[in-house]
This record gives sequence, C-alpha cells and structure tokens, in this order.
Amino acid sequence: MYTGQDVPNNVTHVKFHPSVVDVDEDAFEDRKQLREVILNDGLREIGEYAFYYCTSLQSINIPSTITKIGIDAFSNCSSLVEVVLNESLTSIGSRAFLYCKALQSIAIPSTVIEIGDSTFCGCTNLQEIVLSDGLKKITQFAFQNCESLQSIAIPSTVTEIGDGAVSKCTELKEILLNEGLKTMGHSAFWECTSLERITIPSTVTEIDKLAFSGCTNLREVVIHNEKVQIIEDKVFKGCTSLERFKFPCLFTRLENVIQAGQRDIAAKMDDIPAVEWRAGELSIPAMRRQVENEWGIVVTLVEVDKEKLDTIVRLIKYYEMKEATTLFELALWRSNMYQVDITNPTDRGAYRIDVPGPVKETVLQFLG
Repeated sequence: MYTGQDVPNNVTHVKFHPSVVDVDEDAFEDRKQLREVILNDGLREIGEYAFYYCTSLQSINIPSTITKIGIDAFSNCSSLVEVVLNESLTSIGSRAFLYCKALQSIAIPSTVIEIGDSTFCGCTNLQEIVLSDGLKKITQFAFQNCESLQSIAIPSTVTEIGDGAVSKCTELKEILLNEGLKTMGHSAFWECTSLERITIPSTVTEIDKLAFSGCTNLREVVIHNEKVQIIEDKVFKGCTSLERFKFPCLFTRLENVIQAGQRDIAAKMDDIPAVEWRAGELSIPAMRRQVENEWGIVVTLVEVDKEKLDTIVRLIKYYEMKEATTLFELALWRSNMYQVDITNPTDRGAYRIDVPGPVKETVLQFLG
C-alpha cells in the first residue's frame, strides 16, 4: 500500500492508499520490476517523471479525479500495453508517454484541450488514436514515429497541428482533416510514406514548409480553399507520385457561372492545357522541378501549376463580375418599372437601363 513514503527499488505491485492526493515527482522512477499499479479515486495529479522508465508496467487506469499528467510521467514504460484516460483530465504533459513502444491504442478525453510536445512520440505499436471534440491543438512531434498507425481523424475543434506532429508515421494511409483546422506546421506529416490522398479543408489558411515532404505515395491533393497560403514551395518536396491537385471550390464557382448563362467560359477553360474540369471536378496537374539543396543533393520539388491556377481564378472572377453587372442592369430596369404611372402605360423596354460598355469593361478589368 503506497502512502507517499519512499518506494523500494524491487517493488512489483503498488496499491494507492485513499489518503494520497498527488503522485510526487520521480516517485516510482526507474522501478524496473514494477508490474501493477492501482491508483485511488481522489488523486488529482501525477507528477513529472512519476513512473519514468518503469519498463515492466503493463497497464494503467487513470482515475476520473485526475486533471493533470506531468511531463515524462510514463515515458519509456516500454511494456505499457493499455492506458485508460478518463473524463476530467485536462492536461497531458510533454513526453508523458514517450517511447511506450507496446501501447496499442489510446483515447483522448474531450476535456483535454492540448496534447503536449512529443506526448506519444515513438509509440511504434500504437495502432489506434481516438481524438475527441474539445481538443484544440496538437503540438509538435505529438505522434511522431507512430509507425503502426494506419488512420487518424482530427476533430473539427482542432485549429492547429504543430511541427512534425504526425510525421514519420510510415503506415498511415488515411488522414481526415475536418473543417475548423487553420494551420499545419513545418513537417507536420513528413514522411508518411503510405499516404495516398489528402483533403485540405476550406478553413485552412496556412500550410508551412515541408508539411507533406517525403510522402512518396501521395497521388492526389484536394484543396477546398484556393487562397490557402503555402509557405515556400517545399510543402510537397519529394512527393514523387503526386499527379494532380483538385479544387472543388473552383469547380462549384465555374458551374454556377455556366448555369447563370455565361457559357462561353467553357471554351476558354478548354484552352488551358492539361486542366480537367468536365467530369464533375476541376484538377490541375502537378509540376516537378529538381533543385540542389544546401548539401549539394538534388531533390524533387512538386507543386501546383500556379500559372494555370491563377489563370482559372482570373477567368472565373471575370465571368462572375460579368454576370453581376447583368443582374445590376436588371435591377435598375425593375426599379424604374416600379415607378411607372399605371394611368399612362408605357412599353416595358423604355425603362431598361444599360450600364455603359466602357464602364462595364473598366469594372470587369479592375475586378478580374
């Protein structure tokens, strides 16, 4: 029974006394024979390095009264297979489960707002991660080197994915990014070599350099916001299988323009080489160029054909404004008709007002 006193180095089983409120820092550090720990309800906090290097510990159930797990609390517990985290937990410290190589699954409670730096880094057998709504930030290297992970869904409450947060997860085939996400950090998904497709939500405004660098099986990128700021041109460095970028938002705008009667835009779209847009989606081919890095090594940079993208955006804007001026003319016409003297009817056409051609062209050139 643990009451807060010093713990023998050869301890194998520990049950906490109900009177214990906090697990002190370093309390069980390096107790390599410790196999079982039963924590009591009423505990509030697990201190830093509390179970650091307890290499025989196999499972831990965190009581619902605990709100904080300290830095490196279970770091290097290499036999830890099962961890149960309960609601009311709000803080998981940096490296709390670093190199827990036997851990197979983890569910993060909705009360946790932020996952600390390198929290689950090096958990090479981690196959399932369940993240709950309420989480706001995944910090740097949080899930780096989780080599057995095959899929991950980022909740809509998460606005930021930090540097290298899900990098070098070599078996990761599916990443679900939800609307609400705003930024992806440097090397966020670096060397996720099994990833084949990624969809960037419309809320994303910034993708930092090397975010998807080394994703050698990535073939398709779907971007829901053509204004997303891509920092430098190395976001997709080394993505040698990348074939195309798709822009559903642009296709929707294009369809709206055509349905509004501006059908001559179709011929102009067809004149843009290698752009596909008639099969229910709009895709722009990826461009490749080889450059020499600072160490003299030749690397392949892959990026969207910005010239084609800019041409498409300008073209759609032009026809959107062209349609807008038509609607403006109709609105003026209708307004004049409301002022007709019903006792002295006049031909409807007499009330039509056209925006002068030079004015219309000036507006279109300015906005296009």
